[in-house]
Amino acid sequence: MNQYDLIVVGSGPAGRRAAIQAAKLDRKVLVIEQGRRVGGVSVHTGTIPSKTLRETALNLSGWRERGFYGRAYRVKEEISAEDLRRRLLITLDHEVEVLEHQFARNRVQHMRGKASFAANETLAIVKDDGDIMHVTGKSILLAVGTRPFRPDYIPFDGKTVLDSDELLEIEELPRSMVVIGAGVIGIEYATIFSALDTAVTVIDPKSTMLDFIDKEIVEDFTYQLRDRNMKLLLGQKAEKVERLPGGKVSVTVDSGRRLVTDMVLFAAGRMGATDTLNLAAAGLEADSRGRLRVNPETFETNVPGIYAAGDVVGFPSLASTSMEQGRIAARVAVGAIAKEPQKYFPYGIYAVPEISTCGLTEEEMKERGIPYECGIARFRETSRGHIMGLDTGLLKLIFSLKTRRLLGVHIVGEGATELVHIGQAVLNLKGTVEYFVENTFNYPTLAEAYKIAGLDAWNRMGELPKEAPIATAQPLDTATTVTGAETATTEKKKAASK
Repeated sequence: MNQYDLIVVGSGPAGRRAAIQAAKLDRKVLVIEQGRRVGGVSVHTGTIPSKTLRETALNLSGWRERGFYGRAYRVKEEISAEDLRRRLLITLDHEVEVLEHQFARNRVQHMRGKASFAANETLAIVKDDGDIMHVTGKSILLAVGTRPFRPDYIPFDGKTVLDSDELLEIEELPRSMVVIGAGVIGIEYATIFSALDTAVTVIDPKSTMLDFIDKEIVEDFTYQLRDRNMKLLLGQKAEKVERLPGGKVSVTVDSGRRLVTDMVLFAAGRMGATDTLNLAAAGLEADSRGRLRVNPETFETNVPGIYAAGDVVGFPSLASTSMEQGRIAARVAVGAIAKEPQKYFPYGIYAVPEISTCGLTEEEMKERGIPYECGIARFRETSRGHIMGLDTGLLKLIFSLKTRRLLGVHIVGEGATELVHIGQAVLNLKGTVEYFVENTFNYPTLAEAYKIAGLDAWNRMGELPKEAPIATAQPLDTATTVTGAETATTEKKKAASK
């Protein structure tokens, strides 16, 4: 009764996608979740809560309409923490109900308890009543996610000095906030609270932020933050944080500055939630940040039959990529064929404004020595941008001069995380600048920025040489396609020759 084809520890994006995939392949699956409800970090403290908080803040504050009605415009004059929490709870309940229904529909068993290894194929589950149950799996997938990094020198109290999980439980909106850490999580929350008219200061020891994003996009983003009076203390380290009488908090920076604020959010990194798994019993070992090393193609650890996927394996730590990792790991674990995912995936940062990117940055093009041309479009150049009252927003396309193919798409501005998928599709299908020049986009839309950026690059790249072959459309039933196996073989040969 306690033997399964696949045991999944954790029910976040990687865990639930893996469990459902294995169940659809008629395997017996068990999901173990130590939280009160299924969904993992993504549903309860991470992706869904932060994005719900963002949407609520933008709606209630009237942020999107201020281009027309001025900075003082608000949909709701007095916004409280309870206003933000009300929508959050409704959203989370819906997400949990959908997930529980998916498990029931696909006959995925799930159990609440804390799991740890007793042996390679055996897990001990400690239930709420203290009872211990042992289960055995032909394969085990660890999808336990991460939790906030909490160093000893930060005096966390859950009220005025918080980590990103505790931020969702605040009782009052602060008038001022210091965010320690200019990574994705820190920047997202910093800009969300700034949109609520909280005075925000961001501190980070690095002199730059979001280094994996195209530099021109980060520069535009940084300008927008400073334009609305956000303070960015980059290249400066927070050396001391102390709570003061009266409820304020003091932050001392190594440059000698001392900041007094209502609230401090510490968002400088996360730790893999692996310390309670008794990894040694299975022959596994995590790194200093609690993360597990896996084969990037199969997501199998160094121990055969044990897999890991999601944030616990490190970068890119996205809900979207975690889902694909879980699905691939599950297929490999149960002996099914698993195709490699598309080479280029989108990265979304749900700050205010949004940032989304796919493919190579301009800096990577230079490093690889690829001759290129860029096309730029600003949202204010589109009629839709004027209708929406947008003064900001930028879309950047990067093309190879040799092949004319799109190699990178980078967006900052309203709807960036939705718009990026157009560029992602063209990039993965090896489309060229001609697609954007010759294609028809709905008018008026922000997506029209693709045509503007394409024309901007085309104006400098020039016409396609007459002697070059021009692809002609063919009927769908006679079009010649390249098989996935042929593509994979070609890519592997290229990689081997580098």
